[in-house]
Amino acid sequence: MSNLSLFLGCVAPNRYPGIEAATKKTFSKLGIELDDLEGASCCPAPGVFRSFDKTTWLTLASRNIALSEEMDDDVLTICNGCYSTLKEADSELKKDPVLKKDVNEKLIETGHEFMGQHDVRHVIEYLYQDIGVEGIRKMITTPLKMNVAVHYGCHLVQPLKEADSGLVSGTITFFDELVEATGAKSIEYEDKMMCCGAGGGARAAALDATLRITENKLQKMTDAKVDCIVNACPFCHLQFDSGQQEINKSSCTEYAIPVLHYTQLLGLALGFSPEELGIDLNSTNTAVFIERIRNGFVTA
Repeated sequence: MSNLSLFLGCVAPNRYPGIEAATKKTFSKLGIELDDLEGASCCPAPGVFRSFDKTTWLTLASRNIALSEEMDDDVLTICNGCYSTLKEADSELKKDPVLKKDVNEKLIETGHEFMGQHDVRHVIEYLYQDIGVEGIRKMITTPLKMNVAVHYGCHLVQPLKEADSGLVSGTITFFDELVEATGAKSIEYEDKMMCCGAGGGARAAALDATLRITENKLQKMTDAKVDCIVNACPFCHLQFDSGQQEINKSSCTEYAIPVLHYTQLLGLALGFSPEELGIDLNSTNTAVFIERIRNGFVTA
């Protein structure tokens, strides 16, 4: 038991199972066994459900937190959108006893109750604060030699700002520091903190508009000559990975930047193969990137 329940969300298990595998393998290597959160539902998405019915959004989110509380665990998310929903719902219900009572009156019909005695953690925030950059660096067995474009994502930064975590005051570097703990170099590029383009239901409602935002970031990353993109969110991962194929098809471009979740990057530095981490399962062809790793071109 680790006192952490792994909340998978929807995109990772349905589109990128390698992110789930990478998270479990890397945490196990760090000496942390994650508990499965059986019965969990969609978080639900912060930019969609909340806009239509906030009480339903809170009830569904609190049910997921309650499932984790029943295991005496904090919730650990690997997705920025799930983190935004669960962190905000947890905070609102803890601060407002009347709202908590209203939500629990609905939640009790499902056999659960939100107690508000645990926390919601994002994998990046947890690794930075509880393991630490030096703690990660000491565990690395295969230091990486690659140039990385770090993509923070909107729903990682904003909840940490609202929680007054201290990670987002002044110049934001916590994600870059974790990437560089693996030996990789975080490359600065223009519009680094800009949205991937997909959030708020925009990808489903206005795909072409979202891809123009994504293409702008891809071009800035290409100009910076990065070897790969590293994110902390399966939905951003999807937008950059599948988005490159969609942009290439519509714009006759040739974007082919490998896209990794941070746990996949960390897994490489901990000695796992690209296949064990599901890096070969992306839409973007990663064969050349994987061959470079095997040949030691990007690893020590």
